[in-house]
Amino acid sequence: MKLLEGKVALITGAARGIGKAIALKFAAEGANIAFTDLTIDENGLATENELCALGVKAKGYASNASLYEDAHQVVNEIVKGFGRIDILVNNAGITRDGLMMRMSETQWDAVINVNLKSAYNFIHAITPVMMKQRGGSIINMASVVGISGNAGQANYSASKAGLIGLAKSIAKELGSRGIRANAIAPGFIITDMTAALSDEVREEWAKQIPLRRGGTPEDVANVALFLASDLSSYVTGQVIPVCGGMNM
Repeated sequence: MKLLEGKVALITGAARGIGKAIALKFAAEGANIAFTDLTIDENGLATENELCALGVKAKGYASNASLYEDAHQVVNEIVKGFGRIDILVNNAGITRDGLMMRMSETQWDAVINVNLKSAYNFIHAITPVMMKQRGGSIINMASVVGISGNAGQANYSASKAGLIGLAKSIAKELGSRGIRANAIAPGFIITDMTAALSDEVREEWAKQIPLRRGGTPEDVANVALFLASDLSSYVTGQVIPVCGGMNM
């Protein structure tokens, strides 16, 4: 039997990148997939088709994760369409890097709203659903910089540290209802965003990593699968770095 057979997963920001890799991994293990992105464009439709080709039900929803009303509305639509939600992956995120002395309020607010407030929005919307089901797994996509900090990324680091604290708090609040909450802290992962960096920058990154390579979205998806499945039924309130040993 597949690890997520009959489960329904909601993944935010999953039309591409790490979110898409998680969606594909979950679908391959039998989960029906609802995913959101700011718009469901050609990438979103292609992702939807790839998921359906794996023999599961899948649908993309256009939603601004940083908006409270949008999040609640899309959760209601997903429950109507899929019947339940067993897994929530808070993956939506952006960067607006800059040194603090030059960082504008707009840069700060944008990152906090998309990366951190979106997780509040979706957890708030999904809690009654999971409480009624008396079970569920919530996964916040944090970052190693949420643990260690990073110069030029005060807003991003703060948002990711917030996701860790949020997961731990929710784990304590909802554990008695069978609901688990954990965080994943990826390190240097090779995505479209990092692929745009120069070879020199990527080589410098690799020197800081004991495994001497960047991670792949699939590396992150494998850990997400563990946290989403019953393999981690006694794991909650934890942060799992996926960083090749970079942050230890």
